[in-house]
Amino acid sequence: MTRPFLTLAAAAVLCNVALCAAATPVAAQQAPSVHTTQEWIALGNAAYEARNAAESLKDYEAALALDAANYDALWRAARSGIDLGQYEPNEAKQKAIFALANERADRAVKQNPGDAWGHFVLAAALGRTAQSLGTRDRIKYAGQVRDQALQCLKIDPKHSGCLHVMGEWNAEVMRLNGFSRMIARNFLGGKVFDQANWADAQRYLVEAVTNDPRRIVHRLDLGRVYADRGLKAQARSQFQIVIDGDLIDYNDPHYKEEARQALNEL
Repeated sequence: MTRPFLTLAAAAVLCNVALCAAATPVAAQQAPSVHTTQEWIALGNAAYEARNAAESLKDYEAALALDAANYDALWRAARSGIDLGQYEPNEAKQKAIFALANERADRAVKQNPGDAWGHFVLAAALGRTAQSLGTRDRIKYAGQVRDQALQCLKIDPKHSGCLHVMGEWNAEVMRLNGFSRMIARNFLGGKVFDQANWADAQRYLVEAVTNDPRRIVHRLDLGRVYADRGLKAQARSQFQIVIDGDLIDYNDPHYKEEARQALNEL
């Protein structure tokens, strides 16, 4: 699972020709016609479970080459793209990856607004896109992230990814400095930001851990909230679980390293 919203700090970005070419489903165009759309999706799912985000994305793009409106292929391709882009060092390439993920997630929600996964990946893609923007635009995006996460939870109240998004949404609003909070409240119509609080940040992330305890990204951000609240013993416990946990998701090695750094800083 991709790490949900972060840093208010979840715009579409125009990519240059080279980046667009990199994001185009070239593998799909060259793929043998023996596979059906569902077979490509199954191959993508197997690659995703094997923590091979790049291969899974190629397979989902092959499915989209056969059926551009396929809901499963759209949201899964968006999810794999977000995973690949999260720690991409090239800023321009990262923006292009997130822009494409955002577009696919938006199409997925339009195809099937009644399913939670589309809303989750759209919340995550919006959050990632927002990271490259200035404070005012990031705050605008934050409202959209929250709306998508709440719609997701209305459909599936136990969706751990959307619970995580809401936990992080509350935490990131609380981490804003006073000036940024003033901008949100007074100039951008951000009255909803007044609803954010540390108790909800912790509650949502505890629920995410409860519903998906093996996924270490939930514990990483729960540990950070504990640390922000001065609950150092609880924070250390969560960071250590991350360090000792199984590798399940593509970016788990990065999460483990972040947990080590956070633990050392406590």
